[in-house]
Amino acid sequence: MSEARKDNAPAIALEAALKPTSSSIDLSAHLIVRGYDFNKSQPIDYFNLLRSYSTMGFQATNFGQACQQIDTMLETDSIIFLGYTSNMVSSGCRDIIRYLCQHKLIHVLVTTAGGIEEDFIKCLAPTFVGEFTLNGQQLRANGINRIGNLLVPNDNYCKFEDWLMPIL
Repeated sequence: MSEARKDNAPAIALEAALKPTSSSIDLSAHLIVRGYDFNKSQPIDYFNLLRSYSTMGFQATNFGQACQQIDTMLETDSIIFLGYTSNMVSSGCRDIIRYLCQHKLIHVLVTTAGGIEEDFIKCLAPTFVGEFTLNGQQLRANGINRIGNLLVPNDNYCKFEDWLMPIL
């Protein structure tokens, strides 16, 4: 254990907090964190807003990098595969996937059987945005299913079954 100083702070903590920045790690090779300057361009330039995500940090950086990758794929006429799970169709992402298909921005669509089922269900009845903190037992007792913070009435699944069974 390190020796404590007069102010009761452990010496090792003070050493770490007060250590001068070393030049052995080249920070100039990294992007500087910056957000979008909303004051600079009116109206908002949505292309540059999305591009700025790359330098915002946290998950925004991953989103920005994904946008850049998509631009590259579209510019180079890449064959684009899109894979998704059923929960993405249950959410508002379904509308994004539909748009991508409608406008031929993807070439191959890969999903689970649940992805197809949820797509039919969304055509028959709405899904609702709830909260992650809602009581699961209470929802279940009232015939409501949960997919994260999404709420799906049992009636939606019944409508799907009523539609599907005559076909089978």
